[in-house]
Parts: sequence; structure tokens; C-alpha cells
Amino acid sequence: MNLPNKLTVSRLALTVLFVLAIFLQVPFNDTVALLLFITASLTDVFDGLIARRRNLTTNFGILMDPLADKVLICSAFIALVERHMQAGACAGLPAAFNIGQHVFYPRVAAWMVVVIVARELVITGLRLLAVSKNVVLAAERYGKHKTVSQTIAVIALLIPEAAREWGANVFELLKPWWSAVATVLLWVAVVLTAFSGAIYLWRNRRIYLSET
Repeated sequence: MNLPNKLTVSRLALTVLFVLAIFLQVPFNDTVALLLFITASLTDVFDGLIARRRNLTTNFGILMDPLADKVLICSAFIALVERHMQAGACAGLPAAFNIGQHVFYPRVAAWMVVVIVARELVITGLRLLAVSKNVVLAAERYGKHKTVSQTIAVIALLIPEAAREWGANVFELLKPWWSAVATVLLWVAVVLTAFSGAIYLWRNRRIYLSET
């Protein structure tokens, strides 16, 4: 297994560790979760870069690289929904609120995750259909922007939770304005996810409409 493929596999392993970290009630678990997510995201950057520069592209990488990305992003958003739902048992919570040892800023709504997961499932299904017809669908610019926006949004949502562990001074510094930043980044990710999926389906409609 070459280096890019090892990085891809490591992203799956880091995803498992990230999910464990985000739910384990141990000291600095949110900070560890944040660092694991950032590390996993960087492997996505470097595996593709190394594969292209060293001409190490393989069928395994073509299949597993986008799959590992989807597993990481979907796992992160689903985990955040679970965390926020646990905290949201109390009614009338403001944009930034404290529950137990954790602070939550914009809540990730379940419908947002439905949009993200549904988009990935639909596009994956479309690509499988295209492969069955010996057609290779290349990744598009909007899809890459979508992935970047999702990654940044998850990091933005994890930072205030981790900041609680860095000391009261750091948290109080972030608290007044980070809620707005994270909210904007979350909505950008959701809108880009839906838009990029719609564009991809429209541009490749010949694949699924050819036999209707």
C-alpha cells in the first residue's frame, strides 16, 4: 500500500478516534476531538497531493479517498447533532449556552445533517450508476468548495466547545463573536452542499434520464 492510500486509511481510523473523543467524558476530550478532526482533514489534502505529484493514483485511492471524506464529514455532523440534542433538552436556550461542562454555540439542526448525508448518498449512487455504464464522472469545482466549507464549519463548531477547556479567559474572548461566525459558516456549508449536489445532478442528468 503506497503512502497516499495509507493516509486515506488513516483518515478512517482517525474518524473512529474522533467520534470516541467527542463523546468520552475525560479531561480535554473536546480539544482532542478538534485536533483529531483537523489531522484527519489534513490527510485528505496530502493524500491527493502526493498521489498526483508522484503519480501514485490507484483504483483503491479513487474509491476510498472520497468515501473516507464522506465518512469523516458525516460522522462529525451527526456527532454534533447528538451532542447538541443532549444539551437541547432544556427549552428556550439562547444562541450560546452552557450545559454541564460544555458550551454550545449554533446548534446543528437534524435537517441540516439530512441535507448533507442525503447529498452524499445521492451523488455516490449517481457515480455508481455511471460506472455501470462505463462513464467516469469527475469531481467538480463546486464539490471541492463544498468539502472545504463543511470542514471549516465543523472546525468552527468544535472550537468553542474546546475553548471551554483552555481556560475562562480564552472562552470569554471568543464568546461575544464566535457564535455569529460559526452560524454563518454552518449555513454556508449547508447551502453549498445542496447547491453543489443540485448542479452535479443537473449536469449529469443524461446518466439517470437516458432510460426513462
